Amino acid sequence: MELIQNTPDLSAYLVADEAIDHGHPVVLETAARLARTADDSYAYARLAFEFVRDTIAHSQDSGDMRVTWRASDVLERGTGICYAKAHALAALLRAEDIPTALCYQRLAHDDGDGYAVHGMIAVRFNGAWHRQDPRGNKPGVDARFSLDGEQLAFVADAKSSELDYPVLYAEPHPAVLGVLKAAPDRPYLWKTLPTAL
Repeated sequence: MELIQNTPDLSAYLVADEAIDHGHPVVLETAARLARTADDSYAYARLAFEFVRDTIAHSQDSGDMRVTWRASDVLERGTGICYAKAHALAALLRAEDIPTALCYQRLAHDDGDGYAVHGMIAVRFNGAWHRQDPRGNKPGVDARFSLDGEQLAFVADAKSSELDYPVLYAEPHPAVLGVLKAAPDRPYLWKTLPTAL
């Protein structure tokens, strides 16, 4: 699949916004702590990915009722669904001047009843975009940071009408951000997740 930037301006993938608030002290402190142990940008990106994947709980897996969407809140509270974790990782990467996009998949619900949009990121290295999924591992899910072939949490199954959206967004998709901001708690959010973009 060819990944397509929603804007040709690469600098747009370094910008801070209300969700990817990488100028916030919590984001900057976390980025600085991770950067101290990294030899280069690639090592930093891998460390940031593993930090978000492994230390920020996916709220559906952990049972946390809180809804987070702003990167600094995700890092401070240590919880969020896939979109929130993607915002946190994008902020950590952009804080270290690594171009990062938001991207999405349409996946079937585990019970086979309908679809939901799943969020992740793409990072730019060596002149190419590489999708990464910081959702968090669990039995049956083993996402890893890789620039040599994708190791995502989920592989879209075309036979089940699942799909990978090819667009790389410089900012969160409005449908995603809208449901996150409107949800008073995770169970409500779970019922209002976008089914397509």
